[in-house]
Amino acid sequence: MAQAWRCAGLSWTAGGPVLIWDGGRRSALTWGKTVAFGVAEGGARTCVGARGNTCPLAARVFARSTGPRCEECARLDRAHSVAADTLADDPRPYRVYLAWFGAGMTKVGITAERRGSARLLEQGAVCFSWLGTGPLMAARRTEELLRAALRVPDRIPYAAKRAARAALPATGEERAAEIAVLHARALELTGWPESLAPAPFRPVDHVEAFGLAEAPAPVGVVGELAAGGAVSGELVAAAGPDLHLATDRGVLVLDTRLLPGWELVPAGGRRVEVPVRALKERPAAQDGLF
Repeated sequence: MAQAWRCAGLSWTAGGPVLIWDGGRRSALTWGKTVAFGVAEGGARTCVGARGNTCPLAARVFARSTGPRCEECARLDRAHSVAADTLADDPRPYRVYLAWFGAGMTKVGITAERRGSARLLEQGAVCFSWLGTGPLMAARRTEELLRAALRVPDRIPYAAKRAARAALPATGEERAAEIAVLHARALELTGWPESLAPAPFRPVDHVEAFGLAEAPAPVGVVGELAAGGAVSGELVAAAGPDLHLATDRGVLVLDTRLLPGWELVPAGGRRVEVPVRALKERPAAQDGLF
């Protein structure tokens, strides 16, 4: 039997997207590279554990879930984290940002200064600008200020982000227009924390980094992996956790968050032998903040 590997997820570096494997091995992904793997026969998707520890129950995880942990391990993994608001004493500086994913889809968020723009690449932000830098709690208060005063959400469903990428404006200026307006309005608000230093508007566009400018539009999305299945294709673009692969069924989007928890084995060709669903069209208008 071929050696099986376990994927720990996708990471973004200065050189582009990288697949990370259990044990620390990394696979850099470049445009034109073949991404191919099979799913071990007779296997099942199991919880990846939390904070470096294996799941004591080896619990099953739904194949369609973008979270690779069981409920208990997910709770433990989020404990003492910025995302769960349980790390209020972190002394390191944080940045507040405005990120744009498509027309009418801008969010506010924070990220550790030391991470640079990695968080924006991981989220699939098409364009973004820093809003300010300061202590963690000052960044949180600024984030809340924008949500309350300007009704800017702090999260957007990922399916909506993916759909919006299919119809992006042609120029960087057009893609930056919405956050330019919001950035100016945000700086005019009263109630900014004194310890947060405002940042000038300097948009960063990720269309080239994601390879979206020249890539064909995707026609479908891998819905889930399954034991005995396979995915193989040529990488033509990537954004956030998504890989756009040219396959025998057209360009398909593979959400790499579906990989952790499975045992993966080598495969070849350009075939796709797992469930695929149509790429959802973006609704005409957002029906709520989130």
